[in-house]
Amino acid sequence: MTTGGKSADTRGRWIALALGALTFLLFARAIGHGFVNYDDPDYVTANARVQGGLSWAGIRWALTAGEASNWHPLTWMSHQLDVSLFGLNPRGHHATSVLWHALNAALAFLALRRLTGAVWRSAFCAALFAWHPLRVESVAWVSERKDVLSGFFFFAVLWLYAGYVERLRSGRPGVAAYALTLVAFALGLMSKPMLVTLPCLLLLLDVWPLRRVAFLEKAAPNAWRGVLLEKLPFFALVAASAVVTYQVQKAGGSVTAELGLGDRLANAVVSVVRYLGKFLVPADLAVLYPHPGSWPARQVVAALVVIAALSAAVLWQFRRRPWIAVGWCWFLGTLVPVIGIVQVGLQAMADRYTYLTLLGVQVALIWNFAPAPGPAVRRTWALVGVVLLLACAGVTWRQLAVWRDSETLFTRAIEATEGNYVAHDNRGLHRYKAGRVEEALADYKASLALRPGYMNANNNLGHALNELGRPAAAVPLFRRALAAQPGNLEVRNNLANALSDLNQLDEAMALYDEVLARRPDHANAQIGRAHV
Repeated sequence: MTTGGKSADTRGRWIALALGALTFLLFARAIGHGFVNYDDPDYVTANARVQGGLSWAGIRWALTAGEASNWHPLTWMSHQLDVSLFGLNPRGHHATSVLWHALNAALAFLALRRLTGAVWRSAFCAALFAWHPLRVESVAWVSERKDVLSGFFFFAVLWLYAGYVERLRSGRPGVAAYALTLVAFALGLMSKPMLVTLPCLLLLLDVWPLRRVAFLEKAAPNAWRGVLLEKLPFFALVAASAVVTYQVQKAGGSVTAELGLGDRLANAVVSVVRYLGKFLVPADLAVLYPHPGSWPARQVVAALVVIAALSAAVLWQFRRRPWIAVGWCWFLGTLVPVIGIVQVGLQAMADRYTYLTLLGVQVALIWNFAPAPGPAVRRTWALVGVVLLLACAGVTWRQLAVWRDSETLFTRAIEATEGNYVAHDNRGLHRYKAGRVEEALADYKASLALRPGYMNANNNLGHALNELGRPAAAVPLFRRALAAQPGNLEVRNNLANALSDLNQLDEAMALYDEVLARRPDHANAQIGRAHV
């Protein structure tokens, strides 16, 4: 028995090592890419605090910062460490993200195997998770370091929690294992607050595969009471993280009130089905899928019918195949923080939101394939699995090329989606900085034709026109941008610059004073004010 256990552990370690190595090789294509102009300036290339590298002062800032409308101090420290190691060479930053994802592939396998005892199903599930094209955004985008970092702690929690339950069942003390699980969860929340639903997932795992409690069956009340009580510290961390995250995002202007509750709920319903579609057929992937505002009623009703039918089938199979219900609830539950009920940002959905969520769908599907009785059948299923993984890897390799730079990224987004005003604006910004002025102006105007009130496009077009010596044309654009986001100091400073060029010095001086009152170290405003 001991020898068999050691053999199984050795095999498990080799599978984990192979998964990690193959995942790193697949995603190594991203290491040669550059930074992009979408969020990367906020996180690295234009963030003075991050560019200062990892230091005690930087750590203090990371623990209190709400920049980029998020509180994730471990993510900030990770970026600071990269700068200390690699400077602003993007290759090092990309290599770090690829390494984290490779570690997650290995840890996903180890966690699933420890939870379920199924070696090859866990290996296939972990490989499909790691190599699916939907993972590209989380790995190839430096700004999404928070995905791969929080993913590491997510899988660490699952692995540690399974070990904690093992200790309880064997009669050994579980305090240390419980404490480590709680610490890993806290670190995950400090990497990305999307992990707030993880305690609920642990409760699902208590039903299956851990079978600590029963559902829809008679169960000892003490069993449920025990598993609920042990989750209270986890939920306390969730409450703290949720409050801080909401306040930071609201203060940063990311929480929008433009959409009514009905439109937000409709988009949430439609997005669930769209995510399933992208999982099954990962085509037309884009860095941003613009929010349509409102969906046609027929699409919302159709999505509701699909979700209701799937949920009914899940409930019908619960007693015979509980993993389907657990996987379905895993998927729906982990989507809740990012499904848009509280709308944050401009997207209707995002590939990065599937990093941990679609694992539930994979579990619901893959655990239906129990080990086949005959060697011929096993070989057939193994061949099918290998072909599927190779197909995913091929599409992933091709999708990685899209993230080479801002030009390729946003050109693909314009091709893959309709009305993508954000992609036009960001491609225009990239082209303007590359000296392709006329193409940039065309992109800015295309963005504004799609969404006239879009702050970034108004500001970027105004800035370009002002630098081209046309301040009179720039001023109304800056005013429109400021109306869209009154608290934006950069727009206020740009408007002051244009007014100064038009010799409207009183208003320009007042605007510079407003900028410096909130940010005394704003160098451009200081220079502009001195010039006036």
